[in-house]
This record gives sequence, structure tokens and C-alpha cells, in this order.
Amino acid sequence: MAGGKMKKEKPSHGASASKHYQGGVTFHKSKGQHILKNPMLVDSIVEKSGIKSTDVILEIGPGTGNLTKKLLEAGKSVIAVEVDPRMVLELQRRFQGTPLSSRLKVIQGDVLKCELPYFDICVANIPYQISSPLTFKLLAHRPLFRCAVIMFQREFAMRLVAQPGDNLYCRLSVNTQLLARVSHLLKVGKNNFRPPPKVDSSVVRIEPRKPLPPVNFKEWDGLVRLCFNRKNKTLGSIFRQKSVLSLLEKNYKTVQALQLSGPSGDDAEAEMDLTGFGDANEGQSMELDDEMEVEDGNAGGEASDFKAKVLNILKQGNFEDKRSSKLTQVDFLYLLSLFNKAGIHFS
Repeated sequence: MAGGKMKKEKPSHGASASKHYQGGVTFHKSKGQHILKNPMLVDSIVEKSGIKSTDVILEIGPGTGNLTKKLLEAGKSVIAVEVDPRMVLELQRRFQGTPLSSRLKVIQGDVLKCELPYFDICVANIPYQISSPLTFKLLAHRPLFRCAVIMFQREFAMRLVAQPGDNLYCRLSVNTQLLARVSHLLKVGKNNFRPPPKVDSSVVRIEPRKPLPPVNFKEWDGLVRLCFNRKNKTLGSIFRQKSVLSLLEKNYKTVQALQLSGPSGDDAEAEMDLTGFGDANEGQSMELDDEMEVEDGNAGGEASDFKAKVLNILKQGNFEDKRSSKLTQVDFLYLLSLFNKAGIHFS
């Protein structure tokens, strides 16, 4: 070791000596490597996935192949994406020379960076730190798959399925449910893994909506992001903030200028762009000041007129006294349509 003496490792005793190993492979918690060790749980996940014998299955983070084996037995073929070269070798060794080997394709790489091939269904026990970006990468994949059955950290899973009025209802809930039907399948205790994570997990089923709602996703996420920045404040309070009005007025003037110069031709791309949906710091990307509200008496004439325009839209849809934490998908779609019809945009 550079800069110091090598410390002697204390010998391990009993069961603790092998708790982070399987087949001679060390698991790293820092990389989110928690391998399913309960065969009954593996069987339950495969059963609840509803795999057909003709399905091409995408597995992310196969580890040593406990789930992979069951998937190969259930479907037509498995495409396994694994970033750790040690796990890739272990997976190849496990199935080499078996009848299942010809139906397994292993891709070594970062699933967030590699281009995913065609698949019918995704079944995965993923590293929890990639939960949000992976969810939206899958939902942006074309052609659309039938469903994904994924193991998430329990709180993340409950955010995915949360409904208006629930404590965990948030931007993640709204964005995911716009694009897919999401249901909770089963709770999984931490002792079902080797090594055990610090928290419990849940298996969630995600079914992409077909067809997708006719909405510009950048516009949608701009509105939802702004609303959930202060989800328990009324929309009237949020849209009175100086920073919000300034942002919207800037967008308003930009759109007017673009309309004068002719169509941009970017609408189709914007409608399917999910780039911002899966960012890590949900609801923290817009720095808004709760106390900075534009007062009618202190604002300039142009700013005051724009504020009146915004508040009239809220009143028109009866949104001024409502809170984001209680709004449904239909509410957000209606609110966005009212703003857009008035020439006010969020991207």
C-alpha cells in the first residue's frame, strides 16, 4: 500500500467468513452488489413476471446467475447486462457447456450508457443507486416492451406507486405514472440478499402505456418539477414567486419571438425527450425563494400584467388554492394545457 504499512487482516470465523462470497466472488456493497440467495423468492419473481416461452428477457445486474437460470428456463432467451467483469466471467462459467448457454447473451458494460437491444420483458435486481435514471431509460426505449419487473429499494418503490394525497407522492410518482401503469408486487426483507443491504426492498411491475399520452414531455416535466419544488404550498403561492414569474415570462417572450421567426421543427423530438425525468436530485433543481413574491403595488407595469395573466389561468382552472401533492395526472394535464393555450411554456 502506498504511503503506509500493510495491515494484517484478522482471520474470519464461522459463517461470517463467507457471507460476502458466492463461488469465490467477492460482492461489493458500494457497487450495489446484493445477490438474491432465497430460491423461493427467485421463483416467485419469475412467476409474477408472467414470462412467455417466446419472450426475449432483459436482465440487468445478473450477478452470479441465480435469477438468470430461472429466466432461461422460462423464456426464449436472456440478454444479461453486467458492468463487473468478474461477474461476467462467473456467469459464463456457470452456464458454459449446459443446454442453456446458447440462449444467454452477456453484455459487459454500464446499462445507463450502452444501447439496449430489443426485448419483450425486463426482470432485474438492480443496483439501487441507478433506480431513477434506469427506470426512465427503460420507458424511453423503443420499441416498447410489455413490462418490467424490478427489485427496488422499498422507499423508492413506494414513491413509484404513490397516489395523490400520499406522503410519498412526488415528481417521480407523477412522471412514472404518466408513462406507465405501476403496481407493487411484493415486499422483500433484507435478509434475502447476500450481503444484506441496510434497507428492505420491493418488487414493482411497470407496464408502459400504449399509446402514450399526447403531451410534450419537456413541457410536462418543467411544470411538474416547478410544482413539486414546494409540493405542500398552494399553486397560487408558488406562481406568485418572483423567480417563477421571471422564468415563465422569459419563456413567454422567447416563444413569441420564435413564433414570429417561423416553426422550429423540434416539437416531435421534444415530445419524446425524457432526459430530465430520471435525474437524481428530484425537486431540487430549481432554486425558489418562498418569501420572494411579486406584490402588485411594487411591480412594474409589464411584470404586474404578466403576473395577472398567470393568476387568471390558475383561477380559470380552479387551481389557485390547490396543492401539487393532491393533484392527479388529469389535473396536471389540464393545467399544462391552460398555460400552453395562453402562450406560457415550461421548457
